[in-house]
Amino acid sequence: MKQQLYKFQSLIALLLMILAMMVLSDKFLTVDNAWNVMRQISVNVCISVGMTLVILTGGIDLSVGSVLALSGAVAAGLLKNGIAIEGLDLFIGFTILGALAAGLLVGAGLGAVNGLAVTRFNVPPFVATLAMLTIGRGLTMLWTGGFPITGLESLSFLGTGWLLSIPMPVWISALIVILFSILSKKTRFGRYVYAVGGNERAALLSGVNVPKIKFKVYTLAGMLAAVGGIIVTARLDSAQPNAGMGYELDSIAAVVIGGTSLSGGRGSVLGTVQGALIIGVLNNGLVLLNVSPFWQQVIKGIVILAAVILDRSSRAKIIVY
Repeated sequence: MKQQLYKFQSLIALLLMILAMMVLSDKFLTVDNAWNVMRQISVNVCISVGMTLVILTGGIDLSVGSVLALSGAVAAGLLKNGIAIEGLDLFIGFTILGALAAGLLVGAGLGAVNGLAVTRFNVPPFVATLAMLTIGRGLTMLWTGGFPITGLESLSFLGTGWLLSIPMPVWISALIVILFSILSKKTRFGRYVYAVGGNERAALLSGVNVPKIKFKVYTLAGMLAAVGGIIVTARLDSAQPNAGMGYELDSIAAVVIGGTSLSGGRGSVLGTVQGALIIGVLNNGLVLLNVSPFWQQVIKGIVILAAVILDRSSRAKIIVY
């Protein structure tokens, strides 16, 4: 019974939070507000899926916000301005698909650098990704000159458009959730990810190429952060130099609240989606209740701390029983 409660604790918390918001605000339970919540969490879901893979291996990625910003800025800049090589009197223009591909490659590349730092040079994940957080933000400022890149109407459909009465960001995040749920649960790569996080030494002795798995995980996390950056850029119709600031905290919170262990080896993509929904419902409800933004930060921090304490205590009780 205790194991069943632990398994569904995130879902129970989400349902209780929805019931509380229904009672406290008559504006919460509407179709428009429901889609608003789903659009708001779509970016966090994309980032958090990648963060889940990283944390499952026992790592952490603090650079996702900066990777998001740089990837979105590169895609926007190439789409609008292309690349001019004055010495060769050459101009390279980019289609929408070309610009999107470039943005994804930038995200994957930055993630790969994180992976190399962690695996090849044995830099602790916290330090490696903290350095990339600063590097990525600096590169974003250099690329944009500190000014937004605007006039991206051709991208707007990805951020504000609808398909079959469902917002495009929701379609994109749902597709990512489905793909990576299958990848993590139904493939050899997914089993290796759990094995590395559960016991890295045992996985290594069993023939698992641990550095290769970690490298792939950080690369995928960077690419998924780039997907989030493209959605943000399309939704705002501009690439903001300060985009993604604080997103790494919401991402880690979604993963932890969703039941993924910070020590690795335990958790799921679907649990992370539940965590992102909890954060989204909480943020939305606090706004509807006109709670001060300063108190919103305090409340969010308390919820994260409570989730970690509950996770620790639940695991301890399961072991005892």
